[in-house]
Amino acid sequence: MIEINQPGTTRTILLAALIVLPFQAPAQEAGAADADIEEIVVTSQRRGQRRLDHAGNIALLGADEIAAVAHQHIYELMTRVPGVWLSRGSGQEHLTAIRSPVLTGPGSCGSFLFLEDGIPIRPAGFCNVNEMFEMHTEQAASIEVIRGPGTALFGSNALHGIINVLTPTADPLHRDMVALEAGSNEFLRVRASLVSGSDEPWLASIVYANDDGFRDDSGYRQGKLLLKRNWVLPTSDLVTAFAATDLDQDTAGFIFGEDAYKDPDLNRTNPNPEAFRDASSQRLYAIWNKSASGYDLDVRPYLRHSRMRFLQHFLPGQPLEKNGHVSAGAMTALTFDREDRHVVVGIDLEWSDIYLEETQLGPTEGSPFLEETRPEGKHYDYDVVSVAAAPYVHADFELGDRLVLGAGLRLEYLHYDYDNNMLTGNTRDDGTPCGFGGCLYTRPASRSDDFGNVAPKFSFVYKLRDRVSLFGGLARGFRAPQATELYRLQSGQQVADLDSERLDNIEFGVRNRANRWSSDVSLFYMKKRDSVFRDAEGFNVSGGRSKHTGLEFDFTWQLLEPLRLEVDASYARHEYDFDTVAARGETFESGNDVDTAPRWLGSAELFFEPGNSARFALQWTMIDDYYLEAENRFTYPGHDLVNLRASIDLSRTFVVTARFNNLFDTEYADRADYAFGQYRYLPGRGRELFIELRYFPGAP
Repeated sequence: MIEINQPGTTRTILLAALIVLPFQAPAQEAGAADADIEEIVVTSQRRGQRRLDHAGNIALLGADEIAAVAHQHIYELMTRVPGVWLSRGSGQEHLTAIRSPVLTGPGSCGSFLFLEDGIPIRPAGFCNVNEMFEMHTEQAASIEVIRGPGTALFGSNALHGIINVLTPTADPLHRDMVALEAGSNEFLRVRASLVSGSDEPWLASIVYANDDGFRDDSGYRQGKLLLKRNWVLPTSDLVTAFAATDLDQDTAGFIFGEDAYKDPDLNRTNPNPEAFRDASSQRLYAIWNKSASGYDLDVRPYLRHSRMRFLQHFLPGQPLEKNGHVSAGAMTALTFDREDRHVVVGIDLEWSDIYLEETQLGPTEGSPFLEETRPEGKHYDYDVVSVAAAPYVHADFELGDRLVLGAGLRLEYLHYDYDNNMLTGNTRDDGTPCGFGGCLYTRPASRSDDFGNVAPKFSFVYKLRDRVSLFGGLARGFRAPQATELYRLQSGQQVADLDSERLDNIEFGVRNRANRWSSDVSLFYMKKRDSVFRDAEGFNVSGGRSKHTGLEFDFTWQLLEPLRLEVDASYARHEYDFDTVAARGETFESGNDVDTAPRWLGSAELFFEPGNSARFALQWTMIDDYYLEAENRFTYPGHDLVNLRASIDLSRTFVVTARFNNLFDTEYADRADYAFGQYRYLPGRGRELFIELRYFPGAP
């Protein structure tokens, strides 16, 4: 068995040294508490709260940081959050890891909750592994990340983590901006953000990007629109918003063979020039808030729609999938504040109408087994109507001046009405059987399914000093089975075997704020059960269990007035906690690492701001080696990347920014795995240069 490298490598020593740094930093100076800029977070309670008082981990990426990074792909921004890895796919695609391995297959997308202004962007049972390309992250006001299960205010899918994209407000003091960016591989992007100056201001934010791709036939065109308006009401506040996205992408597939990503004759080719993704989404929502003596009422109604067509180039036979949904709902929160306690109660309601079709347009190429079990023709065609209701309560109690205890409970009910629009069973679409034990595809008869979950939460915050706090808690996260897990079955699967996935998390941490430095450290242990994994032959394995143990750390140090260092790092072990031999032969063994689960993730960024007109940033990111399949026989060696960014104010109205990505032109893989008997890679991009000119009309 090949051994994953243990701490002792150069990168491990460096990261360990960085973790020790805050304990060697200078003592806090007098008056530091007044000098420290207060950070406010909103995700945990749907309202502003001091980060120092938050009972759990939370990472905050602010508007200035988001604007400075000017990410082309969301993974570029999320490298700055410990314990998070958005594995970049082709074009705007990605796979997610938050306090977890990079999860793939049917159980992956529902393990993370993606929010826009606190509202889920998809129904509870209809996820998408690439969900973040539907969000307006490029011009967000902030992005907040909670690792592990969230509070009682969030339910299904808040399993391994929550990402909440907070969109900019229609503030008359907002600085209007228009930007034009060009770069490598004929990349071109236009961004604009404008706010009216009326008593009821509105905001318009747009992004349009065109990229020809660094691999053959792999470009994309993407547009995003956000409209918001503030309304003046006699006794309450109202904000309405409309968000829309559209993606037209030519997708590049895997290249094959051990270390193929290092081969210059292969790593810019595209074995699947026919692959594509065509996706659009629209969301209309409102945030209504009424405050009175002793209580605060927050109501968020919403209406959502999405549709997508894409070729599953990563599977033998390359079936074409079409899916979409219409959904509506409302989230409510009624908050009561007293001198020594804070209580929030509410109920979340949701309805959705979902469809999915999968059709293979030609015969499968490969072994006789693949050809026979993955037949040409229609595989699935179904509709699902779902209804969800979730009452919850959360309370925080102040016990003296230093200790706050929290407790919460969420009850969630999810009902599916499934309608199969084609033949039932494990057959071809004409009813004939497949050889080798049957077709891959099993279609259950029309039916209804119900899932109920109970999620308790307990937490504490203890203030050691004015700017130092300990925090911890116990929490349960859950994920009701997705529609694709229940109704897009494989040979040998039974609907009755599926239950809600559950994860129990215990966590302790310390949060430090001082005059010139700050740090957050979290230790966690999680156990997950009733998971669905995908084996190396592309088959689903139900009833899985796993263990997750680790440390997450972020640290900021103002070394000198113009020089600042920011570090985030995590060390985690993600292990299988069950033993089975999958139906097609792969062995899952307790104690083995889950595949695509590097133990070390890290980033260090050095900022140099010599004056008001120039800013420079040098970033190093690393991903440790990891196993490629459940049996831990094959590995990817990991990689290190260096990025450089410079920004200069040409005047009060013009700013120019240059970004050098992968400064040393390192050969690496954005994604590596071992499947269907061979190494597969999505090669990473080489050295790239992007230059953006921003114009701020009306700047003083």
